[in-house]
Amino acid sequence: MLNLIIIIFKKMFFVVFGMVETSIAVLEGDGIGPEIMNEALKSLDAVEKRFGHRFHRTTMPFGGSAYISEGNSYPDRTREFCMSVNSVLKGPLGFSLEEMAKVPPDMILERTALLPNRKDMGVYACYRPGILPKEFAFFSPLKESVIGEGIDILMIREMLGGNYFGDKIDGEENGMQFAVDVGRYDREQVERIARVAFNEARERGCQLTNVNKPNVMATGRFWNAIVDEIAGGYTDVKLTHVIVDNMAAQLVMRPTSYNGVVLLENMQGDILTDELGGVMGSLGLTYSAILNPETGKGIYEPAHGSAPDIAGRGIANPYSMIGSMALMLEHGFGLNKEAEAVWKGLKNVFGRGYLTSDLAGNSPTPIPPEKIVTSSRFGDMVRDSILAT
Repeated sequence: MLNLIIIIFKKMFFVVFGMVETSIAVLEGDGIGPEIMNEALKSLDAVEKRFGHRFHRTTMPFGGSAYISEGNSYPDRTREFCMSVNSVLKGPLGFSLEEMAKVPPDMILERTALLPNRKDMGVYACYRPGILPKEFAFFSPLKESVIGEGIDILMIREMLGGNYFGDKIDGEENGMQFAVDVGRYDREQVERIARVAFNEARERGCQLTNVNKPNVMATGRFWNAIVDEIAGGYTDVKLTHVIVDNMAAQLVMRPTSYNGVVLLENMQGDILTDELGGVMGSLGLTYSAILNPETGKGIYEPAHGSAPDIAGRGIANPYSMIGSMALMLEHGFGLNKEAEAVWKGLKNVFGRGYLTSDLAGNSPTPIPPEKIVTSSRFGDMVRDSILAT
C-alpha cells in the first residue's frame, strides 16, 4: 500500500510540475550490449534536453562482463542498487566463445544473474510488442500478402513461474540418469498475469488470445480454468484459447489474426516471443518491459542475445535497446509524450530509407550503401529527430 501511495504521489508531482528527476540502474550487458546501450542513452539525453527531465544513471556490473572482471555475474552492490530504484535499463547477456572457454561449465548467466534479478525486482509481467506496419512489410521474411495491413501484437508473458523457477534435479536411479524441471504455477501467479492481459486488451479494445498446452499439461488445464474465471469480469473482451503448438504454426502462416493481446506462460512465452521477432524480420526489432504493475518497478531490455560475433563492428541494430528505453519512459515514468517522441524518431529513420545491415538484406530491391547505417549513425539520427520534433 505504501508503494502504491508513493507511485500515485510521484505521478501527481509529474503532472503538476511537468518534470521528472529520478535514478535508473544501467546494466550495459555483454557483446553488443554496451554499443546499443550507448545509442539508447543518446535518445535519453535528447529527451532530457527537449523536455527538461533529469535521469540520474548509475552503471553497475552485471552479466558475463561482471563475472570475467570480478568473479560474480550479479554482485551484491548491483543487486542492492537495482532493488533501490524503480527502473533498470538492461542490455543483453552472453559470453563470447573465448570467454566460455575460461569459465566453469556451470556458469550459466540466466541462472546466476538474469532470473535472480527479475525475482529480486519482483517483476512478473513481460510486455513484448511486435509491431510491423504495412509500409515496412519487406522487413519480414514472410510474403507481403501475409503481413497484410500490418502486425500489431502485444505478447504478455508471465516471468516468475513455471519451469524456469521450479526445482531442477539432475540425478541417477537404478543406474539410469535423469533430469527433472518442475513447472509449477499457483493461483495468484495466474490470476495476476491474466488481469494484466485482460486490462491491456480492454484498454486497447482488442481481442485476447490465451496460449497454453491443456491437452497434455496439468499446468495448462489449471491456467486455462483460471483465465476463464477471470474472463467473467471482462465480458467486453473477446477471449480465445489456442494450444501452443498450433499458435507456433499459425504465427508464421497468418500472424495478423493474432493482432491484439496474447497471454503466455513463462517458457512457452520465451519461445513464441522470439518467433514473433523472426516473423518481423530481425530480433534487433524486439524490445520489452518486464513490470510489476503493483509496485511500479520494471526492467527494460532487448529480447535478443548479446551477439558476440558482431560485437565491436558497429553493425548491431540499436532499435531494440532504444525501444526498451521508450517503454521505460512510458511504463516507468508515465511519460507518454516523451515516449512517442522516441517512437517517432525511430520511425523517421526507417521512413527516410535508412536501415541497419540486419534489415537491409530483407529488402526486395538493392539498398544504396549510403542508406545502410552503423549503430552509431542510427542512434545519432534518432537523437536528432527527437530534438527536432
